[in-house]
Amino acid sequence: MATIGFIGLGNMGGPMLANLVKAGHTVRAFDLSDAALARAEAAGATRAGSVPDAVEGAEVVLTMLPAGPHVRSVYLDEGGILAAAAPSTLLIDCSTIDVDTARAVATAAEAAGLHMVDAPVSGGVGGAEAGTLTFMVGGPDAAVTAARPILEVMGKAVVHAGGPGTGQAAKVCNNMMLGIQMISVAEAFMLAKRLGLDAQKLFDVSSKASGQCWSLTTYCPVPGPVPTSPANRDYAPGFTAAMMLKDLKLAQEAAARSGAATPMGAAAESLYALFCNQGHDGLDFSGIIRMIDGQE
Repeated sequence: MATIGFIGLGNMGGPMLANLVKAGHTVRAFDLSDAALARAEAAGATRAGSVPDAVEGAEVVLTMLPAGPHVRSVYLDEGGILAAAAPSTLLIDCSTIDVDTARAVATAAEAAGLHMVDAPVSGGVGGAEAGTLTFMVGGPDAAVTAARPILEVMGKAVVHAGGPGTGQAAKVCNNMMLGIQMISVAEAFMLAKRLGLDAQKLFDVSSKASGQCWSLTTYCPVPGPVPTSPANRDYAPGFTAAMMLKDLKLAQEAAARSGAATPMGAAAESLYALFCNQGHDGLDFSGIIRMIDGQE
């Protein structure tokens, strides 16, 4: 069992921490939110008063932060992780951020004699709570091997994508596909509605035909066909529209830097921006079907 410093205890980080504690790891937790720290303590973690307090003496440091600037600050600033961590500490960043930041922080960690992987996740809050996340991991072979037992406590799949930053590359590509697919599924159901085709009948056909995808069979955006989908709880989020918009923006930034043509990704970003600007950023991303249906 390892001593783990865990920084960033939001909707994803909190349940991920809880699974580490359940597995027998000693976890020292830090977040700017007192409520998040209280939940971490209730889960069995020890409250840390600062980033250095969480990092000092830890064999592993895990972060789950909102965006690239937060990652740069927490790792690179004076009093940050790289300054506080002992040599050979394993650093695991599970944030979803831009590839350039992931690679810059990994380079700085290597120069400081620390092992680091970028390991963004797929699976949403439900996956974090159930310990069934998928981790897309970028980093050197030795660091990924060391990180795997920790990640496997929190997830069902750990995929080594390649060198530093490739975990983030896999995440933005995956979520661009997801955002596009959710819009396509929503449009199909709304077309079916106007053509007089029952939603369950469309599901019965498409879930067994060439329209099959995760956004349909696991996360269906209309109530009924998939009882566990957010559509059946008024689109209470497993993965918010705001988070989807963030990931689509990251994908478009990466496309612009790399010269990739992603017109469908750009269209998805525009539609999610419109949905969020209407005040629905806190809804599940599948709730965009309401806008497509003309309800918003």
